[in-house]
Amino acid sequence: MKVAALYDVHAMPWALEAVLASVDDERVDTVVFGGDYLYGPYPRETVAMVRALDAVVLRGNCEDMAEEWERAQLGSDEIAWLQSLPLAATIDDVVYCHATPNDNTPITTAVTPDDAVLATFGDACGTVVIGHTHHQFDRRIGDLRVVNAGSVGMAYESDVAAYWTLLDDGEPSFRRTRFDVDRAVAEMRRSDWPHAQEFVDENLLVAVDRDEAIASLESRRT
Repeated sequence: MKVAALYDVHAMPWALEAVLASVDDERVDTVVFGGDYLYGPYPRETVAMVRALDAVVLRGNCEDMAEEWERAQLGSDEIAWLQSLPLAATIDDVVYCHATPNDNTPITTAVTPDDAVLATFGDACGTVVIGHTHHQFDRRIGDLRVVNAGSVGMAYESDVAAYWTLLDDGEPSFRRTRFDVDRAVAEMRRSDWPHAQEFVDENLLVAVDRDEAIASLESRRT
Protein backbone atom coordinates (compact mmCIF):
# COMPACT_ATOMS: atom_id res chain seq x y z
CA MET A 1 0.00 0.00 0.00
CA LYS A 2 1.21 3.48 -0.88
CA VAL A 3 0.26 6.31 1.47
CA ALA A 4 0.98 10.01 0.99
CA ALA A 5 1.42 11.78 4.34
CA LEU A 6 0.66 15.49 3.97
CA TYR A 7 1.10 17.51 7.13
CA ASP A 8 1.07 21.13 8.27
CA VAL A 9 -0.44 22.73 5.18
CA HIS A 10 -1.11 25.96 7.11
CA ALA A 11 -3.67 27.39 4.71
CA MET A 12 -1.22 27.52 1.78
CA PRO A 13 -3.34 26.23 -1.15
CA TRP A 14 -0.62 26.82 -3.80
CA ALA A 15 1.81 24.53 -1.97
CA LEU A 16 -0.93 21.95 -1.51
CA GLU A 17 -1.88 22.09 -5.20
CA ALA A 18 1.72 21.38 -6.18
CA VAL A 19 2.02 18.47 -3.75
CA LEU A 20 -1.28 16.94 -4.85
CA ALA A 21 -0.02 16.93 -8.44
CA SER A 22 3.04 15.00 -7.27
CA VAL A 23 0.83 12.65 -5.27
CA ASP A 24 -1.23 11.93 -8.39
CA ASP A 25 1.94 10.92 -10.21
CA GLU A 26 2.71 8.39 -7.44
CA ARG A 27 -0.67 6.63 -7.81
CA VAL A 28 -1.10 6.32 -4.06
CA ASP A 29 -3.79 4.25 -2.38
CA THR A 30 -4.48 6.69 0.45
CA VAL A 31 -3.78 10.29 1.38
CA VAL A 32 -3.42 11.16 5.06
CA PHE A 33 -3.66 14.77 6.17
CA GLY A 34 -1.89 15.10 9.50
CA GLY A 35 -3.37 18.31 10.85
CA ASP A 36 -2.73 22.07 10.96
CA TYR A 37 -4.78 23.30 8.03
CA LEU A 38 -5.16 26.64 9.80
CA TYR A 39 -2.75 29.43 10.76
CA GLY A 40 -2.17 30.65 7.24
CA PRO A 41 -3.59 33.10 4.69
CA TYR A 42 -6.36 31.11 2.96
CA PRO A 43 -8.06 28.74 5.42
CA ARG A 44 -11.39 28.62 3.57
CA GLU A 45 -9.85 27.53 0.29
CA THR A 46 -7.50 25.06 1.96
CA VAL A 47 -10.18 23.37 4.05
CA ALA A 48 -12.39 23.10 0.96
CA MET A 49 -9.57 21.38 -0.92
CA VAL A 50 -9.00 18.92 1.92
CA ARG A 51 -12.68 18.11 2.31
CA ALA A 52 -13.10 17.53 -1.43
CA LEU A 53 -10.61 14.66 -1.35
CA ASP A 54 -11.22 11.06 -0.35
CA ALA A 55 -8.60 11.23 2.40
CA VAL A 56 -7.96 10.40 6.04
CA VAL A 57 -8.06 13.75 7.85
CA LEU A 58 -6.60 14.23 11.34
CA ARG A 59 -6.64 17.12 13.79
CA GLY A 60 -3.68 19.33 14.62
CA ASN A 61 -3.18 21.83 17.40
CA CYS A 62 -4.02 24.79 15.15
CA GLU A 63 -7.53 23.44 14.68
CA ASP A 64 -8.03 23.39 18.44
CA MET A 65 -6.52 26.89 18.73
CA ALA A 66 -8.34 28.56 15.83
CA GLU A 67 -7.93 32.33 15.96
CA GLU A 68 -10.80 34.79 15.72
CA TRP A 69 -9.84 35.76 12.15
CA GLU A 70 -9.92 32.11 11.08
CA ARG A 71 -13.28 31.54 12.74
CA ALA A 72 -14.68 34.48 10.77
CA GLN A 73 -13.24 33.10 7.51
CA LEU A 74 -14.61 29.60 7.99
CA GLY A 75 -17.80 29.83 9.96
CA SER A 76 -19.00 27.72 12.87
CA ASP A 77 -19.83 24.56 10.89
CA GLU A 78 -16.35 24.22 9.40
CA ILE A 79 -14.68 24.99 12.72
CA ALA A 80 -16.84 22.34 14.39
CA TRP A 81 -15.84 19.82 11.71
CA LEU A 82 -12.14 20.61 12.13
CA GLN A 83 -12.31 20.31 15.89
CA SER A 84 -14.17 17.00 15.70
CA LEU A 85 -11.46 15.30 13.64
CA PRO A 86 -9.63 12.35 15.22
CA LEU A 87 -6.15 12.68 16.65
CA ALA A 88 -4.78 9.49 15.07
CA ALA A 89 -5.38 6.75 12.53
CA THR A 90 -3.67 3.43 11.84
CA ILE A 91 -3.15 2.38 8.23
CA ASP A 92 -1.15 -0.65 7.15
CA ASP A 93 0.26 -0.99 10.72
CA VAL A 94 1.56 2.60 10.69
CA VAL A 95 0.16 5.14 13.18
CA TYR A 96 -0.45 8.64 11.82
CA CYS A 97 -0.93 11.58 14.19
CA HIS A 98 -0.04 15.25 14.43
CA ALA A 99 2.31 15.11 17.43
CA THR A 100 1.45 11.94 19.38
CA PRO A 101 -1.50 9.54 19.13
CA ASN A 102 -3.15 11.10 22.19
CA ASP A 103 -2.04 14.75 22.18
CA ASN A 104 -1.44 17.15 19.30
CA THR A 105 0.94 19.48 21.16
CA PRO A 106 4.14 17.68 22.35
CA ILE A 107 7.34 18.70 20.59
CA THR A 108 9.64 16.09 19.06
CA THR A 109 12.57 17.12 16.86
CA ALA A 110 15.45 15.49 15.06
CA VAL A 111 17.65 16.00 18.15
CA THR A 112 15.25 15.39 21.02
CA PRO A 113 17.02 13.01 23.45
CA ASP A 114 16.00 9.37 23.09
CA ASP A 115 14.69 9.13 26.65
CA ALA A 116 12.47 12.18 26.10
CA VAL A 117 11.09 10.70 22.87
CA LEU A 118 10.27 7.43 24.62
CA ALA A 119 8.59 9.31 27.47
CA THR A 120 6.53 11.33 24.98
CA PHE A 121 5.30 8.28 23.08
CA GLY A 122 4.78 6.00 26.07
CA ASP A 123 3.93 2.45 25.08
CA ALA A 124 3.83 3.18 21.35
CA CYS A 125 5.91 0.89 19.15
CA GLY A 126 6.37 0.36 15.45
CA THR A 127 6.24 3.31 13.06
CA VAL A 128 4.53 6.55 14.07
CA VAL A 129 4.31 9.34 11.48
CA ILE A 130 4.06 12.83 12.96
CA GLY A 131 4.35 16.47 11.92
CA HIS A 132 3.99 19.53 14.15
CA THR A 133 7.67 20.54 14.14
CA HIS A 134 7.90 21.16 10.39
CA HIS A 135 11.12 19.29 9.57
CA GLN A 136 11.62 15.79 8.26
CA PHE A 137 13.45 13.15 10.25
CA ASP A 138 13.48 9.41 10.82
CA ARG A 139 14.27 8.31 14.38
CA ARG A 140 14.62 4.69 15.55
CA ILE A 141 14.69 4.07 19.30
CA GLY A 142 14.33 0.43 20.23
CA ASP A 143 10.98 -0.81 18.93
CA LEU A 144 9.80 2.73 18.17
CA ARG A 145 10.30 4.53 14.86
CA VAL A 146 9.21 8.17 14.73
CA VAL A 147 9.04 9.71 11.26
CA ASN A 148 8.30 13.39 10.73
CA ALA A 149 6.55 13.85 7.39
CA GLY A 150 7.61 17.49 7.06
CA SER A 151 5.43 20.52 6.31
CA VAL A 152 3.63 21.26 3.07
CA GLY A 153 3.02 24.94 3.82
CA MET A 154 5.52 26.10 6.46
CA ALA A 155 8.72 24.08 6.17
CA TYR A 156 11.70 24.54 8.46
CA GLU A 157 14.18 22.95 6.04
CA SER A 158 16.61 25.69 4.91
CA ASP A 159 14.80 25.71 1.56
CA VAL A 160 11.49 27.19 0.42
CA ALA A 161 9.48 24.20 -0.82
CA ALA A 162 6.68 21.85 0.21
CA TYR A 163 7.77 18.75 2.13
CA TRP A 164 5.84 15.51 2.52
CA THR A 165 6.41 11.78 2.85
CA LEU A 166 5.46 8.75 0.79
CA LEU A 167 5.11 5.43 2.61
CA ASP A 168 5.28 2.30 0.48
CA ASP A 169 4.26 -0.78 2.48
CA GLY A 170 5.09 1.18 5.62
CA GLU A 171 8.57 2.28 4.51
CA PRO A 172 8.90 6.08 4.34
CA SER A 173 10.68 8.13 1.71
CA PHE A 174 10.95 11.89 2.05
CA ARG A 175 9.73 14.13 -0.75
CA ARG A 176 10.21 17.81 -1.61
CA THR A 177 7.95 19.58 -4.10
CA ARG A 178 8.58 23.01 -5.58
CA PHE A 179 5.72 25.48 -5.76
CA ASP A 180 5.34 28.95 -7.28
CA VAL A 181 6.87 31.09 -4.54
CA ASP A 182 6.32 34.38 -6.41
CA ARG A 183 2.63 33.60 -6.70
CA ALA A 184 2.50 32.63 -3.04
CA VAL A 185 4.09 35.93 -2.02
CA ALA A 186 1.67 37.94 -4.17
CA GLU A 187 -1.39 36.05 -2.94
CA MET A 188 -0.20 36.28 0.65
CA ARG A 189 0.16 40.05 0.37
CA ARG A 190 -3.35 40.28 -1.07
CA SER A 191 -4.81 38.38 1.86
CA ASP A 192 -5.97 40.04 5.04
CA TRP A 193 -4.41 37.41 7.29
CA PRO A 194 -2.97 39.35 10.24
CA HIS A 195 0.38 37.51 10.05
CA ALA A 196 0.81 37.74 6.26
CA GLN A 197 3.73 40.16 5.98
CA GLU A 198 5.66 38.45 8.75
CA PHE A 199 5.21 35.10 7.00
CA VAL A 200 6.33 36.51 3.66
CA ASP A 201 9.45 38.03 5.21
CA GLU A 202 10.42 35.00 7.29
CA ASN A 203 9.18 31.97 5.33
CA LEU A 204 8.91 32.83 1.63
CA LEU A 205 11.46 35.53 0.75
CA VAL A 206 14.01 33.59 2.79
CA ALA A 207 14.10 29.99 3.97
CA VAL A 208 13.77 29.12 7.62
CA ASP A 209 17.10 27.72 8.79
CA ARG A 210 16.57 24.11 9.82
CA ASP A 211 19.15 24.04 12.62
CA GLU A 212 17.98 27.34 14.09
CA ALA A 213 14.36 26.17 14.01
CA ILE A 214 15.25 22.91 15.74
CA ALA A 215 17.15 24.77 18.45
CA SER A 216 14.18 27.08 19.00
CA LEU A 217 11.77 24.15 19.18
CA GLU A 218 13.99 22.32 21.65
CA SER A 219 14.13 25.41 23.90
CA ARG A 220 10.32 25.40 23.97
CA ARG A 221 10.22 21.68 24.68
CA THR A 222 12.39 22.04 27.76
